[in-house]
Amino acid sequence: MTATESTLPSTDVVEQIEADQVNYKSEMFSFGDPESVLDRRELAQYFEIWHNGRWYEPPLPVGRLAQTFNMSPYHRSALGLKVNLLVAQQVTSRWLGADAFERFALDFLQMGNGYLEWVPNMSGRLARVGYSPAMHTRAGVKPGVYWFVNGPIGDIHEFEAGRMFHLQQPDVAQEIYGMPEWLAALQSGLLSENATLFRRRYYLNGAHAGFILYVSEPLADTQTADAISDKMSQAKGIGNFRNMFLYIPKGKKDGVQVIPIADVTAKDEFSNIKNISRDDMLAAHRTPPVLIGVIPQNASGFGKVSETLDAYYGTEIIPIIRRMLRMNDWFGAQVLSFRDYMCSDGSVITQDGIRKPAATR
Repeated sequence: MTATESTLPSTDVVEQIEADQVNYKSEMFSFGDPESVLDRRELAQYFEIWHNGRWYEPPLPVGRLAQTFNMSPYHRSALGLKVNLLVAQQVTSRWLGADAFERFALDFLQMGNGYLEWVPNMSGRLARVGYSPAMHTRAGVKPGVYWFVNGPIGDIHEFEAGRMFHLQQPDVAQEIYGMPEWLAALQSGLLSENATLFRRRYYLNGAHAGFILYVSEPLADTQTADAISDKMSQAKGIGNFRNMFLYIPKGKKDGVQVIPIADVTAKDEFSNIKNISRDDMLAAHRTPPVLIGVIPQNASGFGKVSETLDAYYGTEIIPIIRRMLRMNDWFGAQVLSFRDYMCSDGSVITQDGIRKPAATR
């Protein structure tokens, strides 16, 4: 071997050095910032909505907004409570039926916009009040014109100018469309949904039931071990959580141990997430928990349900009624009215929000 050859490493040494460089290569990465449901593009639309020459597009995608109706039982129950109270007190007229009003009320509370159509008779006078879904109704560029839009390639219909009554929950950013009052709790509702979906996946993948059955006692024969294995393999699906009897004569303490390999709590603070998100949604809806079936965690409870309902009706339902009664001036007829609400103490609350004692009724 020459002097030059002695200074060069062998082929095995070079391969080992390259392998070590690969094995010990360091990596660095960073986590991104939390992303909002409304990205920058949609947030810009929220402040300045665009139009296609015929109608204005809503500031938020109405399809996604409709999907959030079922994002949480507390959200849907709070909306359902308001709709039920409105439907219970509504007085149907020959123009506006109960079904059209209920759909209108649900759209107004969930979507922030409610639409009713003036349907004329042969003489041009009001024949009936029709319902138009907020998910498919658009405000036209021309004043007083509205459109029915069923998707990009669906049916498109232009309503005659001045035929559509539009009731909206006011928003500080724009005036063409309304925005639902509960929108501030959107993130909390989606967080509650995500926590539930995570827990469902956690249970479905079976990680919560994983354990090791460790038997240190000598068994009678291999057939006994096979029988234990068969019983364990059958404890899944319909037969999960089935009890198993194991008898080892003269066995010692800790001869059979069950060693879990996963924690059922999953360290995800599931209960705290659900409770906090629930409180956020109820605060956004301004709905007492006792009225939607929330179980109290303290011994004193939430107080009397009847008194809570009376206060809730006066502070929350009456303002909604007053907004909806604006349609009477627009239609020029008494198309909507509400019965007096009977309180638990015998007094009544009129549709104007006036509370009259029982003796003066």
